[in-house]
Formats: sequence, C-alpha cells, structure tokens
Amino acid sequence: MNVLIDTNVILDAMLSRSPFKEAAEKLFLLAAEDKIEACITASSITDIYYLLKKYLKNDDHCKEALLKLFALFKILDVTGTDCEKALELAMPDYEDALLAVCAKRNKMDFIITRNLKDFTNAPVKIISPDDFLSTL
Repeated sequence: MNVLIDTNVILDAMLSRSPFKEAAEKLFLLAAEDKIEACITASSITDIYYLLKKYLKNDDHCKEALLKLFALFKILDVTGTDCEKALELAMPDYEDALLAVCAKRNKMDFIITRNLKDFTNAPVKIISPDDFLSTL
C-alpha cells in the first residue's frame, strides 16, 4: 500500500509530540518493516528541517534525523506542473493542495494526516493516522 504522510505526522514522531506520537511512530515502524510504501514530498523536507532545527537547535542532529528519514521514506519529487495544478484545486491551503496533486500523480492510496479538514476536495483518499492503523 502506497501512502503519502503529511508533514504534521512526520513531526509528531520525530519530535515526540503527545498525544499524536504513538500513531505516528507506528507508521514509521510499518515503513521500516516494509509493510507500507511510505512517502513524503520533497517540498515537505524544507519544512521538516526548519521545524527540527527550531526544536533541536543543532544542525548536525537535524541532518542525522533527515538521513534517517530518507532511509525510511521514499521522497517524491514535486514538479512545476504539480505547482500549477495545485492552484486549480478548490482547497483552502496551497501546500496541502500541492501534496494532494503530488499524491495523485504518484498513485498514492492515501494521504495520512491529522488535518483532514484541510484536504477537502483532494483527489486522493484522506485518512487520519489512527483510522489508517485500524484498517490494517
């Protein structure tokens, strides 16, 4: 099963954000065990790095964390066409629309996010981490 994991879920696991970290960490484990093809977008990496550096306050630790992330998750390219198509979606947030367009182009089964309401009108199925885990 191919899933695109939203930035908020990645950060829940990496920053141990309660009460969300448990479900996020289970997704990381499923990816490590090759039970799911877990993906993130290249455009999410800069947001993840920025927020990791803000909390970890150490560039080397941030780089180590990203390298571990790259080992677990497939990084999906974001194209110029994706950027244009995201503008056409009737979604409230451009970054989320970009994620949705990228997920559709890469034939993802789900986008896993805690921000379900931000993905109204997405062209891919949207599911929360807890709901996704309950389907397995």
